[in-house]
Amino acid sequence: MTTRSALDLDSDTLSDDAVAQYLQTHPDFFERQSAVLTRLRLPHQRNTAQTVSLVERQVEVLRERTQGLERKLKDLVDVARDNDQLTDKIHHFARRLIRAPGLGASVEAIEASLREDFQAMNAVLVLFMPGIEELQALEGRFLRLTQRDQPDMKPFETFLDAGKPRCGQVRDAQRDWLFGPNNIAIGSVALAPIGADCTLGFLALGSADSEHFRPTMSTDYLARIGEHARAALERYG
Repeated sequence: MTTRSALDLDSDTLSDDAVAQYLQTHPDFFERQSAVLTRLRLPHQRNTAQTVSLVERQVEVLRERTQGLERKLKDLVDVARDNDQLTDKIHHFARRLIRAPGLGASVEAIEASLREDFQAMNAVLVLFMPGIEELQALEGRFLRLTQRDQPDMKPFETFLDAGKPRCGQVRDAQRDWLFGPNNIAIGSVALAPIGADCTLGFLALGSADSEHFRPTMSTDYLARIGEHARAALERYG
């Protein structure tokens, strides 16, 4: 196609889409028409006063895509590394519970693992197992004994009915009951059921960061922690 014939073409019949479609269908066009390629110029992306060749622009686009893929790959590697670390921590958690010789020792193992393996300094274990002397002796900052139908469980009603792990910002009534009315530093909480439909209770992990436990984050590991705790407590309960 000559320059003259190209100028004489009807722009209504030769649209941008038609040209784009042709080039996609014939990707070797510029190899066969190398002279056309050398005459094509594109505005420079960062400075409209400059121009670059089509080949230069293609190289720049490919470089940008490569950088984007490298960032995605790094993110995937970081997630995989975090998952490996979490898997190891849950493994240690399970081993502690297996070695626990009784109900009270199981509760102490849960607290120790959360504090030492997960660095969860703001953790509360709520059990619907009142009247057990071995547990009553341990009740305090970490362990709370109550019943599911008690008024103090009203703020957790939606979570208890769902019976699934939940993460997000904490309501004042929930924070005050779990961590104390003066503990306004807790910004987000993760809740893990213990037993199907929270039959035995639940575990609460608090963070000062309001975005640390997000509603969109995966809760698979929370569910595993809850299941390990259930198995240990049911063994002696």
